[in-house]
Amino acid sequence: MQGTGGSHTPVLVNEVVKLLVLHDAGLYIDCTFGRGGHARAILQRLGRRGRLVVIDRDPAAVLAAEQLAGEDPRVQVARSSFALLEQLAHAAAITGQVDGILFDLGVSSPQLDDSQRGFSFGHDGPLDMRMDNESGFTAAQWIAAVSTRELAEVIRAYGEERFAARIARAIVREQALAPITTTQRLAEIIARAKPVWEKTLHPATRCFQALRIVINDELEELKLGLRMAVKVLRSGGRLVVISFHSLEDRIVKRFIRDESRGRSTPRSLPPRVAAEGLTLKRVCGPMKPTVEEIARNPRARSATLRVAEKLL
Repeated sequence: MQGTGGSHTPVLVNEVVKLLVLHDAGLYIDCTFGRGGHARAILQRLGRRGRLVVIDRDPAAVLAAEQLAGEDPRVQVARSSFALLEQLAHAAAITGQVDGILFDLGVSSPQLDDSQRGFSFGHDGPLDMRMDNESGFTAAQWIAAVSTRELAEVIRAYGEERFAARIARAIVREQALAPITTTQRLAEIIARAKPVWEKTLHPATRCFQALRIVINDELEELKLGLRMAVKVLRSGGRLVVISFHSLEDRIVKRFIRDESRGRSTPRSLPPRVAAEGLTLKRVCGPMKPTVEEIARNPRARSATLRVAEKLL
């Protein structure tokens, strides 16, 4: 995630570069280019022989990445979901050769600050929420077709919202009266339906998170991307992940835990035999931004960094 107000301040940038880039002539992949904050910091650490592959599915992010590639021949750009990481690596003939992979999850500040993208209720705009706004269905289209039960389940599971059923009923009721097509109208419906508001959180925050996750299939994409990363990394390569909410972090934490214990290894086996089932070792995490960084970039406050290293 990027910084505030449309700026491009990467979160935990010094920590990421230090933990990710162990070889200045290495090959690295930034799976979530955004506007290139981390990518530029990685390039500063790399030497002339280093290479950086950057991936994003947002057309605006890809345009920014292509501009960077035009300035720096060490950069290669792929417009894609990181869930296709293994296929991209295979096509580029770099499977098993990558020294480090970065995932900076969530929505970027340019996406949040652009009202036309529909990620935020801070300014009114079309209810879109697609990471790739040139394909797939919008949040407005999804709401128009969803049942009350499914909507409640999504809000409860992905937004961790305790008033999910009540909010879902209100949304479906209002949708029947007139299509919900703007962020402000949806936020107002949610606010009216929610009987208790949290002091430090807008009443629509959890629901907007839930809708964004389901529209972009974010959690399944993350699970796939992590599995692909292990296949693409070389032995000793680093996996660095920054997450911004508990659902993402839980997936990352459990993935690293399972891969560092041996997913299918019975506990009854001797330690030497059990170790043969391991693919990762935990390096560090959870790591949080400093108070000073949060003061400079308030959107960093929810960031969590975890790092693992490939063993096999």
